Amino acid sequence: MNIGEAAQRAGVTAKRLRHYEAIGLMPKAARSHGNYRAYSESDVHTLRFIQHARLLGFAIEDIRALLGLWRDKRRTSREVKRLVERHGAELRERMAELEAMLGALEHLARHCHGDDRPDCPILEGLADGKHRNSSTFRRSAKNRL
Repeated sequence: MNIGEAAQRAGVTAKRLRHYEAIGLMPKAARSHGNYRAYSESDVHTLRFIQHARLLGFAIEDIRALLGLWRDKRRTSREVKRLVERHGAELRERMAELEAMLGALEHLARHCHGDDRPDCPILEGLADGKHRNSSTFRRSAKNRL
């Protein structure tokens, strides 16, 4: 099948498929006589695996590791579980950071009149950093700089 059909069947774009090939997540496609990419059912299956892992928020290097484990029939499930649990812990940390940011934004919004006056507690809060009242928020902000 051609790149468009393979991409559609896996739920990605052709551009994304070419990207996965370029970074080595997908093997280089076979080529037709006209030098067009040609994909097999196995390629589509691998592409779906990658897509599902991306939808769960795994980083490219983690997907690379998961693909290796998926292909290794002698792997232990312990290795897979460890990787997934680490990713879950990272997601929980990111969720805490996002909740802290949301709390700071809500605090700023509650203190703004939102009227025609020029004074704005939101802008003042951003300027003086008073919204950074939690260690989680400070850690999150520091990590993004």
